Amino acid sequence: MALAGSAGAGGRRRARLRSTAMAVARFLVVVALTYLGLLAVTFFIGRVIPVDPVLAIVGDRAPSHVVERVREELGLNLPLYQQFVIYVGKALTGDFGISVLTSNPVMTDIRRVFPATLELATLGTLIGALLGVPLGVLAAVRRGSFLDQIVRVIGLVGYSVPIFWLGLMALLVFYARLGWVEGPGRIDVVYEYTVTPVTGILLLDTAMQGEWEAFRNVFGHLILPASLLGYFSMAYISRMTRSFMLTELGQEYVVAARAKGLSERTVIWRHALRNALVPLVTVIALSYANLLEGSVLTETVFSWPGLGLYITDSLQNADMNAVLGGTIVVGSVFIGLNLLSDLLYRVLDPRTRAR
Repeated sequence: MALAGSAGAGGRRRARLRSTAMAVARFLVVVALTYLGLLAVTFFIGRVIPVDPVLAIVGDRAPSHVVERVREELGLNLPLYQQFVIYVGKALTGDFGISVLTSNPVMTDIRRVFPATLELATLGTLIGALLGVPLGVLAAVRRGSFLDQIVRVIGLVGYSVPIFWLGLMALLVFYARLGWVEGPGRIDVVYEYTVTPVTGILLLDTAMQGEWEAFRNVFGHLILPASLLGYFSMAYISRMTRSFMLTELGQEYVVAARAKGLSERTVIWRHALRNALVPLVTVIALSYANLLEGSVLTETVFSWPGLGLYITDSLQNADMNAVLGGTIVVGSVFIGLNLLSDLLYRVLDPRTRAR
């Protein structure tokens, strides 16, 4: 009987291992197909737009033999499927070509500008989450009250007002009139050469090097655009938090917890919010991805030297290598954050681990 029990336990372990291996295999296939789809979309966008990458490099007045030679060097004379295979191979190694605008490898430019966008989007997401989640919880708990109406109006304004207009008004009021914050840009010229770039995130670099005057200057430039992005993030997060909390507060376990005599604070913040956090993780991750990708107008208004401004300038100068390279990076961020949110979902919800 002991041998039979041991054999049964071994069989269950093997079954769990097979199930785990199949789940990991499916996960990797989904990631590969998603990334391949992203590369396919960017490749065909680069082929259908009315911009000749060869003419963008050599100019409109270049001799025909020069145009043909450059076309051959770029592989644009090959069949479309061969071009796609070459494109995928280069993209997987981080080779997005040379930027016409800067004459640098596109990946070098992206490594230079992406930390600025990362810094801006991260602070914006922190502001949005730290304010949006409590506001959404309070709005759900006091449904129909004056506070609930205020939170919903704040969210509606966040969705309705154009971000470029709000950015210009914020600069006019808080920078030009009141002088509470620094102006456009990321750091004043007087401090620019006192900081040695390490991470590319200036708040961290200035703090690690003890350059506290430069730190205050960087924070003064950062706080206004980050607050603007944080406001739009807060509008989305608060609305979704309210929706999730209303669903959880109507569940039977909440009624049972109240019947047991638990305090309202415990029921709301320890039980209902804990269950609402499971889908809310995905909401916050997607909000973060949207700020990393969608801060183009904010970076333009505030002259913020990030990825959004880089892609915009490249598009205006028909620098398609830079545009497509930036698009692939943004898409990769979306894929990565979606995968991260899925993993966190499994950690927070034991039911998904049992499947």
